Amino acid sequence: MGPVPTDVKKSAPPAPRPPSATAGALLLESARRNMRQYGMLIALGLIVILFEIWTDGVLLKPNNVTNLVLQNSYILVLAIGMMIVIIAGHIDLSVGSLAAFVSAACAVMMVEHKVPWVLAMVIALAIGAVAGAWQGFWIAYVGIPSFIVTLAGMLIFRGATQILLGSRSLGPFPEGFQKISTGYLPAFGPNTNYHNLTVLLGIVLVAVVLVQEFRSRRRQQQYDLEVLPQGIFITKLVAMIAAVFAFTMTLASYRGVPVVLLVLAALLIGLGFVMRNAVVGRHVYALGGNQPAAKLSGVKDKRVTFLVFVNMGVLAALAGIVFAARLNAGTPNAGVNFELEAIAASFIGGASMSGGVGTVFGAIIGGLVLGVLNNGMSLVGIGTDYQQVIKGLVLLAAVGFDVYNKRKVGS
Repeated sequence: MGPVPTDVKKSAPPAPRPPSATAGALLLESARRNMRQYGMLIALGLIVILFEIWTDGVLLKPNNVTNLVLQNSYILVLAIGMMIVIIAGHIDLSVGSLAAFVSAACAVMMVEHKVPWVLAMVIALAIGAVAGAWQGFWIAYVGIPSFIVTLAGMLIFRGATQILLGSRSLGPFPEGFQKISTGYLPAFGPNTNYHNLTVLLGIVLVAVVLVQEFRSRRRQQQYDLEVLPQGIFITKLVAMIAAVFAFTMTLASYRGVPVVLLVLAALLIGLGFVMRNAVVGRHVYALGGNQPAAKLSGVKDKRVTFLVFVNMGVLAALAGIVFAARLNAGTPNAGVNFELEAIAASFIGGASMSGGVGTVFGAIIGGLVLGVLNNGMSLVGIGTDYQQVIKGLVLLAAVGFDVYNKRKVGS
């Protein structure tokens, strides 16, 4: 038999890609998809390291870490709600004034009318829901742009705060109300030089993180989706567990978990689940990404927009309660520039000007970036004037990074 003609020879099968190449490609693809969030996490880590060195270790002392949580708690609450509003393609300029109005209403109820603090808090949250529904009605059903409606709301609620309080401050508040912002979980068990309940919560949190990560990986494999290689996945888990453990032990070596941190954790878990898994959360992303297409797909845009602003109103009320509890008084100047801080935290945390992009976790990261900057610059003696300049540059850089990424993807 003669030689096989070259034109009918079977070509050799392509050599399989080495595992390292596959791992590298998957890692690059994952980093590309989550560029804003990973970028802000890295930026937060670098800022923490910078100020930890600059302050000779003061930044990460247990009492200062706890103060960071307490000082920025109300901004983080607002940032979570603002992130959802921006994802839906809107903006809310009224949240600072609404928080001030709610704190003033709490002060009048508890100090002047002796309303029990629990009932006062429930009424305050209801006020926030009604205010959010009022603004949501004009935006969703009448069609007035959110910028105009919430700008009007900012003026209305600021004026209403002045009407309630005039030029006076009302306080103090009942001890139970103050503990919303200044309280800690109770201590129990033997004396170990650590807050035992905080350590226990940290262990539970690590277990939840592990279960969630393995469950998510298994679900991706069931649907034949690409997952991170085993080594990178394990490295990611080790980094997450180390971060949780370090944060837990830092809090446990001082006074334990603040009550307001539990509130933030509940919001992060609850609203994060809604935005990732619930139908209404996917509809919010759809509206912000492409409203005409979402409407054609059956999304009830008016109802979703209305609910987004009701949620923002409740969270603004909660932020007002937390701020009043921390200050232990209702003041007419409360809430000034809160809306700007919340908007900045959202954009730094990964929100897009065009809507449809962002996560609840990203809002927390953005708020922490601003909080660490404020705290660190104060510790090293940088004046408030320079602090404003630096925060403005950080915001400009975050939004510029978003624009650069969009142009790169478009090209």
